[in-house]
Amino acid sequence: MDDADLRELFRLMVVTRRLDEEAVALQRQGVLPAYAPARGQEAAQIGSAAALDRARDFAFPTYRELGAAVALGVDPVAYMAMHLNIWHGGLYDPNVARLAPPNAVVGGPVLHAVGWAMGAKLDGTGGAALTYFGDGASSQGDVHEAMNFAGIYRLPVVFFCQNNGWAISLPTGDQVAGGSVAARAAGYGIEGLRVDGNDVTAVFEATRAALERGRAGGGPTVIEAMTYRLGPHSTSDDPSRYRSTEEERLSAEQDPITRAMRSVPAEEIADAEEHAADVVRKTTAGLHAMQSPPADELFSFVYREPTTALLDQHRAWKESQDA
Repeated sequence: MDDADLRELFRLMVVTRRLDEEAVALQRQGVLPAYAPARGQEAAQIGSAAALDRARDFAFPTYRELGAAVALGVDPVAYMAMHLNIWHGGLYDPNVARLAPPNAVVGGPVLHAVGWAMGAKLDGTGGAALTYFGDGASSQGDVHEAMNFAGIYRLPVVFFCQNNGWAISLPTGDQVAGGSVAARAAGYGIEGLRVDGNDVTAVFEATRAALERGRAGGGPTVIEAMTYRLGPHSTSDDPSRYRSTEEERLSAEQDPITRAMRSVPAEEIADAEEHAADVVRKTTAGLHAMQSPPADELFSFVYREPTTALLDQHRAWKESQDA
C-alpha cells in the first residue's frame, strides 16, 4: 500500500465517522427508529472491505458495517433506508455493490458467506467471500457450523471478527473461552490470526492476503481484528452501566482515525473533512426526502410464487382500502 492508498482509506474512514455521528443524531431526533453505531471500528471495516476484488468477491455484513458499505461505494441514502425503516436490507443493488443486505441475525451472515463460497468454488468463479461478525456472535452455534463446513471443503471465505471488547454488555473475557476467536481456527484446520483492528493498513494487508489465499485454493481464514466500540452497542444502550469512563478514555487514545491522521498531510485532512461534510449534507437531505413505500408492496415480495392464502389476503386488503 502506498501513500495515495492510505490517504484514500483515510477519506473513507472520515466519511464513515461523520455519517455515523449524523445517524446517531438523526435517531435522537426521531428520524431513524434505531441505529447501531460503528464509531471506533472504521479501520477494521474500511481496511477489510477495501481489500475485496469487486469483480469477483462478495461481502456479507451484519447491521453495523456502515464502513464496509462506504468502502464499496454504496449510496449512503440507499444504505440508510434500512435504518430509516423504509426497506429491509437497504435500497442498493447487492450484486453491483458486492455487499449483501445487512443481516440483523447474530451470526447469520457467516452462514450465507459460506454458502456463497461453496457456490463460487463449484462454479469456478475464482471469487472469495468476506463475512463480518462480532466477538459475541462467535459464541453462536451457527458460526461453529460455518467454520467447520468451510474447513472441510476448503472454501474461499474469510471470517472477519471485529472484536470490539463487548458483546453488548458482556466483556469478551467472560464469553470467549480461551480469550481468542482466532485461536479457534486451529480446531477447524484453517488459518487464524489476530490483527490490530485500529490500524487500517494492517487490516487491509491481512485481509488481502487471506482473500488471495482463499482464491488460490488455500482454504478459509479467521481474522480477529482487535478494536473497540467507542459508542454504545445501539442507540437504546447505555454503556456507562457496564464499563468505566477510564476504560473508554484509554481506548479512545487508540482511535483509528486519529492514528491514520499521523500519516496524512494537514491539507488533506481538511479536504477529507470537507468532503465528508458534503456527503453528510446530501445523505441527510436524501433521507428526509424519502417516502414510505406503498403499503401494497407488503404482499409483493413474500413468496416467489404467491400462495392462494396470500392472494386472498391481498384481495381483502384492497377491498378494505376501497371501502
